[in-house]
Amino acid sequence: MVSDLSLDRIVKHYCSVFKSTCTPISMSIGPWREIHSHFHVLEVEPTDHRELWTYATVGMSARARPALELHMVSMKQDRTLVQLLTATAHYHVTGRHLDLGHAVNFGRGWQKGSQCDHGLISLPYLDGPSLEQCNIGTDRTVRCLWLIPITASEAKFNAEYGLELLEQRFDNADLQFADPERASVV
Repeated sequence: MVSDLSLDRIVKHYCSVFKSTCTPISMSIGPWREIHSHFHVLEVEPTDHRELWTYATVGMSARARPALELHMVSMKQDRTLVQLLTATAHYHVTGRHLDLGHAVNFGRGWQKGSQCDHGLISLPYLDGPSLEQCNIGTDRTVRCLWLIPITASEAKFNAEYGLELLEQRFDNADLQFADPERASVV
C-alpha cells in the first residue's frame, strides 16, 4: 500500500520536473475512491518553457502493479481530462492492469471535435527520463508515463503492429499530439 508520504513524493516529483504550479483536483462523483482514498489529478499550468497544460494522476500506483502514474497534455485548460484520467486509473486498478504500449478506449473524443477517442500509454518523450522514474521510498519506484490521445484506427494499428511501429508513424507525420482536431496517421 502506498502511504500519503509516497503520494506527496509523487506530487513533488511532478512539480519539480514540470517547474510549474500544480493544483490538485479530485472527482466528487463516481468510484474514484476505489483507486485510492487520496487519489487526485494535478493540473499543471503552462510556463515559458512548457506551453501546454498538463494533467497528471496521483495515486493510480497505490493499489495496482505495475506501479504507474499517467499524464496528458492539452493546448488549453480542460478539466474534462481529470475525468478521463480518473476513469483510466480506475480501469488500471479494478480491471486490466495497464502498462507501456497499452491502449484504452475513452468512449468519446478526448476533447471537443476530436476523433481521438483512445489513449496510448507511451514514454514521456516531452520530459524524458527525469519524469519517467519517481522514487517514492525504499526500493520503490513509480513509472510516470504519457497518455497520448489516439484514434481508433491508430489503436488497432498498435494492437496489430506494436508501439514502435506506431510511434514511427507519429514521427514520420510530425504528429501534433496536443491538437484535438489532428488527423489519424494510419
